[in-house]
Amino acid sequence: MTIAVTAGRVFFDSLAGYALSRIEFRGRNVIFALLMAVMSVPAVVLLIPKFLIIKTLGIYDSYAGMIFPLLVDASGVFIMRNFFESIPRSVEEQAMIDRAGMFRIFWSVVLPMARPALVTISILSFQGSWNELSHFIVSTQSSELTTLTKGVASLASGQLSAGNQYPVKLAAAVIMTIPVAILFFIFQKKIMNTSEGSVKE
Repeated sequence: MTIAVTAGRVFFDSLAGYALSRIEFRGRNVIFALLMAVMSVPAVVLLIPKFLIIKTLGIYDSYAGMIFPLLVDASGVFIMRNFFESIPRSVEEQAMIDRAGMFRIFWSVVLPMARPALVTISILSFQGSWNELSHFIVSTQSSELTTLTKGVASLASGQLSAGNQYPVKLAAAVIMTIPVAILFFIFQKKIMNTSEGSVKE
């Protein structure tokens, strides 16, 4: 689940960020302003509209309802758009001279240069989807689709255990943090040095 959401976010956030950075079309600035506005809205405010949309589309209590609404993230698009702005257009112009298409330029030329930003949104997306709780509460109800986060929350609230059982609850909390901690320690140098991927004229 987390891997699918992370891969989807990296791909779609990169595409959207590149489009907002490089493609000239009517309403581009309006879309970017709306993107900034979405980033300022608390996630809890969007829970009821999200639930209604999922029910209307007929994907409630399914993997599609769990994954699809999380595939694009406003902050990820913002990060990728700003990083693409730092890459000189001369790089793409040279590729155009070699008759490369727009998607080929994006995939083979520009995207490899954005590796620091890709690592950043990969970790943020992994952490966000791994720790996601509210979305899974409003998108699923069957026990077969219970995520680890929902299970830990139920354990902490006492729904799955009798008595305090603090050692069990603490152990579950530690297990939840291990994957994110490992991922951060592996890529921390690239996160701290995001400027190393930028290109100068």
